[in-house]
Parts: sequence; C-alpha cells; structure tokens
Amino acid sequence: MSRAAIIRRQVLRGIALNRIPGLHFPGNFLDLSFDRVGRDGAHLSLDPGPWCTDARGEVDLSALAILADIAIGTCVRAHFSPEHRVATVSFALQFIGAPCRGRLRADGLFQGFFKDGAGRLGLGRVSVAGSAGQVCFGTGAFMALQPPKGVTLHPVPLRNRLSPALARLQEKDLTREERKILLTASKALRSKNFIEGFWGGSRGVLKNGLHAGNRVGHAQGGILIAMAAKSAAAKLAGHWRLGGVTALYVSPGEGRALRAVSTVVHQGRLTAAVRTRVTGKGGRSVLEVLTSHVSRESADRLS
Repeated sequence: MSRAAIIRRQVLRGIALNRIPGLHFPGNFLDLSFDRVGRDGAHLSLDPGPWCTDARGEVDLSALAILADIAIGTCVRAHFSPEHRVATVSFALQFIGAPCRGRLRADGLFQGFFKDGAGRLGLGRVSVAGSAGQVCFGTGAFMALQPPKGVTLHPVPLRNRLSPALARLQEKDLTREERKILLTASKALRSKNFIEGFWGGSRGVLKNGLHAGNRVGHAQGGILIAMAAKSAAAKLAGHWRLGGVTALYVSPGEGRALRAVSTVVHQGRLTAAVRTRVTGKGGRSVLEVLTSHVSRESADRLS
C-alpha cells in the first residue's frame, strides 16, 4: 500500500472514531490509546505512522504536543465528571534532545488544584518517552469551564488498543464536514511533510476547521504550540534544535485562520530565544509562546 493510501486510510479511521462523541478529531486521528486513567494520573500512548512522522521517521511536534497536553488534561478531568471541559491555561515542555521515534508513552501526574482561586485550576506534569528513551518532560495548568452556549459535551471515550475495531468508512458515506477533512488531507499530501501541510508548519498559518479543532470547536492547543515553535525555528539562521517551549493561552483559537508571528529576542553562540504570538479572529491574541533553542553546531564542536 502506498504512503498516500496509508495516510488516507488513517484519516478515514479518525473520522469514524470522531463519530463517537467525546473526543476531538486530532485525538481520534492520532488514535491515542488511554492505557490507564485514574485520579492520580493518566498513562497514554501513541503508535506513529507516516501520517504524523517526518522524513527521518521522527514524530512531529504537533502529535507529541497533543499527546502531552491530553495526558495532563485527562488526569485533571478525572476529578470531575467524565464529560467535563478543562481548558489549557499554561503549558511548558523541556526537551532532552533524544530522537522522537517509536511508540510514545506519556505519563501524566496530577499535582492538585491551585489554592484559594476563584475557579478550579488543576495542575499536572508529564513525561514522554519513545524508543530512544525520554523525549521531554513538562507541566500544565487546566481550568475547569462550562461549555460554550449551545454546545453539549459528552464523556471522553477512553479507547485503547484492546478496544473493538470500528467498521471502515467509505468516502461516499462521509458528511459534508467530514469531506472537508479528507479534502484538507488530500491537499496536505502534496507537501513534503504531510502533517505540516495538514496542521500548519513553519509558515505559521493554520486554516481552522474540524480537522484541527478541540471538543468545543476551537483550534486544539497542542497544534497551536507546535505551529508557534516551528514558526520560531524558521526565524533562526543556522542549525538550531528546540530546547523548550513555554505557552500561555490568552483566548480561544477562533477564526478562519490562525497566524503565528515570531521575533528573535536572543541569538548567541550556544542558545537562542524566540517570542511568538499566535492570533486568531479579529487579530486577537490567542497564544503567547517563548521558545529556547540549542545550537547544534556548537554542540558538535564541543564534543
């Protein structure tokens, strides 16, 4: 089976899973496995394929960020009813530098609620490992919120690898909105890196839609973090690796398109720092991101 056929089959699988209410399309498309969920923590995993890896076989940052984000969000949601909405307030990842390959395993640990706050702000941390060992670790804060007016949320189906397979969808059976997902995927297949074409990359533009939305229809937070980090990397001259990313969510990811604009605030011999602002509807700020980068060339010389 060709690479394009494998990816199209995965998109159709994601659409089929998305017909079960509760989780968003990005999570269904990646076919996240909820291996264990409890009030103390959540263990999730992801089996990558050509739909979410680059030419080197490494898992794209967008898929990694979605996995890490949901791992913390799931253990926070475990303290509420299963359908409850929790929105990311802040999120940070520190990378080890190991290649992001193989099955990814994310261990999210619940750290409690912020004391004496007006709302219920759940705190957690996460560690993600792949076939080469630990890839990154991080922290996140998630606020418990009511769904937007007119939106009904359903319990997140905690599917895993032992869950029964769904009947395969045929393209002729897709709804109008589902066809839009497949059309976006078909356009992305023309890109060198499918997942960047599907969810936005270094050009810093994400066309919003069901293919990139969360449970209430806003752009998914992990996708936005990845777009911001890639936009930041594109601003740096030379060979740099992402060291860390810290993101503050300012407003919902609404609008037909979201855009990332990056500014280099420091570029030294060994490290660099870039500030990125993601905007949405009406030019409103959605996400403020600061990334750190490590010079690959300097590391080679020092070794």
